[in-house]
This record gives sequence, structure tokens and C-alpha cells, in this order.
Amino acid sequence: MSSSTNPFVIILIGPTGVGKTAVSYELAKQLPETAEIISADSRQVYRYMDIGTAKPSLQMRQEIMHHFIDVHNPDRVYSAGEFGKEAREEIEEILAMGNWPLVVGGSGLYLRALLEGFFAPKVSNHEIRAQLKRRVVTEGSSTLHAELTKIDPASAARLHPNDAHRIVRALEIYYASGKLPSEVRMYPNEPAEFSYRLIGLNMPRADLYARINQRVDKMFAEGLVDECKRLLKMSYSPELNALKTVGYQEVFQYLRNEVSYDEMVALIKQHSRNYAKRQMTWFRKMNGVEWFDIRPQDPPEKIATLLLLYLNISQAD
Repeated sequence: MSSSTNPFVIILIGPTGVGKTAVSYELAKQLPETAEIISADSRQVYRYMDIGTAKPSLQMRQEIMHHFIDVHNPDRVYSAGEFGKEAREEIEEILAMGNWPLVVGGSGLYLRALLEGFFAPKVSNHEIRAQLKRRVVTEGSSTLHAELTKIDPASAARLHPNDAHRIVRALEIYYASGKLPSEVRMYPNEPAEFSYRLIGLNMPRADLYARINQRVDKMFAEGLVDECKRLLKMSYSPELNALKTVGYQEVFQYLRNEVSYDEMVALIKQHSRNYAKRQMTWFRKMNGVEWFDIRPQDPPEKIATLLLLYLNISQAD
């Protein structure tokens, strides 16, 4: 395979717990050319967060090249726009080498940034804006400028610490949408130039929820609480955006004695199920998704083989 033959990129999506990691690993092994996996997960990009984000195992990563895993420390704000730009560049390099890009993810914003381009939308939240304006009066614009510097250094560098109006507007965009104001300039809304097939894995809701519950139990057995303790020992604040994540916030609550152990486990299971539901709502709105219904008992290697047949791709020898 070479980029001159215009190969398509395989993009595997689905809710948390459906089995994307295992299926993508088997799929990568069965593809006729060397496969490289692009992780489109907004939390696996961070170091030291292995168990709570269910990263592929070290063995998987040694056998198959994975990109965008363990790239940044948790205190680094890494935006969807940055991912979209860098992932497109990585895909072009993979294709140029004659290898097969396989994108795997559950982050809707990351996938949107990759496929459609990304720009900060027109955001307006009068309540947030009024609150920020009150803070200008009580704390001063320089304090808010310092806050913006931590969130979006590129935007802050363009603004004078006394430019209260633009500082408030930049922070309003961030707090109302979760997107960085600098993305307006950095990442235009341009669709991807590569061709792709968008494959969605779906599972009956009851089965998916049962699987999510089992996965949470497995995370605790593997040491999720100790992972969170290590993050705190490394001076990473629970208020960091990277750690405002299902599985971590609940453990931090437990470590602060705000909930019991059993309550913590139940909360993570509930919040994970809610997150999976929100993911499916997002994915159902995406255009061009080819859905595959799978069952919990289906072996990942069998699912991968069926996907190759469906995509009319010959298996590796």
C-alpha cells in the first residue's frame, strides 16, 4: 500500500467499555500492511493516568505502534484543535511510509477536529461574562490575565494584562465551551483531505452497562486508588482539566473522606454509564458511521476478521 493508491483510513469509534482497544489491536495485527494506531482519546494523551483511562497495555504498544498516548503531563492543557492538526500530520506520515492508519477513539471533539477541522464557535454566556467582569473589579485584570496564561498561553501572549475586555471575552469562551480561544486562528474549519471509513461498534445497552461495571471493578483491582495517590504525591491538583475525569474525581472525593469506598465505586460506575450514553448521542449525530452490533461474548479477533471482510480488505499472511 502507498499513499499514491489513495488508501482509506479506518476510524473505529464507540462508547467507553465497548471493546475498541481490544478490537483495534486485533484489527491492526490482521491488516495486510503494517498498521499504526492513532489514539483519539482525550485522556490517554496524558502520562501517569494509565488505569483510570484504560490505556492499551505495554505489550500491545510494543507490538503495534500507538500514537498520542503518554504524550503530555497532566498539567498541560492539550486541546482538540491541537490534536486535530497533529493527528492529520501523523496520518500523512503513516500513509507516506506505506503503512495503514487506524484511528481509535471515544472523544467526539477529537474526532470532529480530525475530520472536520476545529474552530471555537460563537460563544456567549451572559452569566459567566458578568461573573468575570465582577472579578475584574475585585481582583484586577492582571489576575485574570495570569489565569488565561495558564489556560491558553497563546491567547494571553497577544493581550495586554490591562486589556480587561478581551481577557474577559477569552475566558468567557473557555469557560462556556471548554475550547481554547487561540483555536479560532490556529485551526481553521477545513475537512480532512484523506479518505476514510467510519466504523462504529455498538452493543445492547444492558450488556454495555454490565461490561462497564466489570471494567470499573477491574480498575480498582489493578490499583486505581494508588494511581490517584501517586498523582497527588507528584503535586498534580485534582482541579486540573486532565483530572476532571470520571474515575479520578470520585477517587479524590474518597481520599478527602467525602464519600465511602462503596459510594465511590458506585459513583464511578454510574458516571461511566452516563458518559457512555452521552458518547452514543454524539456518535449517532455523526455522518457516515457504519454501525456494527457486537455482543460481549464475541472474541475481539473474530470481530476484527468480520470487519476486514466487510471492508473488503485481505488479511495479513
